Amino acid sequence: MRKVAVLGMGHSQFCFNSPRTQVELMSEVALDAITSSNLIAKDIEAAFIGNCLGTIAEGQATIQQFAVNDMGCLNIPALRYEGACASGTIAVREAFMHVAAGHYDVVLVAGVEKATALGTPLATRCFSMAGDSRYEYPSGYTFPAAFALLAHLYASHYNIPLPKLKEQMAAVSVQSHFYGNKNPLAQLRFEITAEDVLNSFMVSTPIQLHDCCPFTDGAAAVVLASEEVAKKIYSKPCWITGVGLATSGQLSSQYRYLPRLRARELSVEKAYKMAGIGPQDVDVCELHDCFSIASLIASESLGFFEFGTAGEAWLKGETKVDGKIPINISGGLKSKGHPIGATGVSQLYHICKQLRNEMVDLGLQVEGARTGLVDTLGGDGCLCHLVVQR
Repeated sequence: MRKVAVLGMGHSQFCFNSPRTQVELMSEVALDAITSSNLIAKDIEAAFIGNCLGTIAEGQATIQQFAVNDMGCLNIPALRYEGACASGTIAVREAFMHVAAGHYDVVLVAGVEKATALGTPLATRCFSMAGDSRYEYPSGYTFPAAFALLAHLYASHYNIPLPKLKEQMAAVSVQSHFYGNKNPLAQLRFEITAEDVLNSFMVSTPIQLHDCCPFTDGAAAVVLASEEVAKKIYSKPCWITGVGLATSGQLSSQYRYLPRLRARELSVEKAYKMAGIGPQDVDVCELHDCFSIASLIASESLGFFEFGTAGEAWLKGETKVDGKIPINISGGLKSKGHPIGATGVSQLYHICKQLRNEMVDLGLQVEGARTGLVDTLGGDGCLCHLVVQR
């Protein structure tokens, strides 16, 4: 397999109610990625696009072919990937494999979503389609409800009193907003306190409003290239050195392993093994914090903390920019935002910014970061991971 580099990148402002269409959002960030790679549109050999709800949000299918045409990437293969919230990361993995195998030398990867166009009730229903629509959803299953159940299970499984767990979960949200407030691309740019979290309205007990990430409009893009191309045209490539992907069935079928998600542990193990590293070698991580409890569950399965102890790590500051393992220094999904199809590409964008030492002026730089990890969860149990190194 050939080495695969991340070259130029593009990232929109994450926001509510963008006036742009998904094709327009994606075209803008993709052109930013192409031009910052010292390339032009005709250099792109194929496009890999992450998008989940485009057909519902705008009534527009095949956005990938319209976007690449508008960019001037005429008649190239353009594929759309849907893996719920992991759509963008899956698109990166697929593009990586094509370049690594020698099929293409230069490709575009982008993700886009306009989730806020749906409104909260319809968006909640549409998000729930990534769960089991035949049995789980009619039983009241939405993702806030699912993670509320996981929070109760986490508390009982690890013998943590629920009030203590809620304090730990609040610390996750407080940290995310602290860093998101410094990120000019973030959607929710304001700080909150633990009291704000604990006094926000109840969504699905024990999940409260400030335990939840927002619905988001936005897009992100990167250019991937072979080592030969990267060394000729780009001075600061990052290298994708490991990828992993694993899936599970509906949440109810995973009951023997919960609150851990077995697919996450299998996927990240593949990525670590391919890269030749372990969790102790990761300098910075962007993980899937759709809800505050998700951060605790994810960080433990990624190998950063012993099971049942991640909440204390957040309270102690071990996940801060200067901590043991900096996590979601971008603000994460909680503050930066969660445009489903774009989320994984956005996570990769922010990891590469860290590895290139380009977050200093924002006060978000992890000193000496050389190895980063992307963790993205889609639906009930599609997990995708990327190890990125300088």
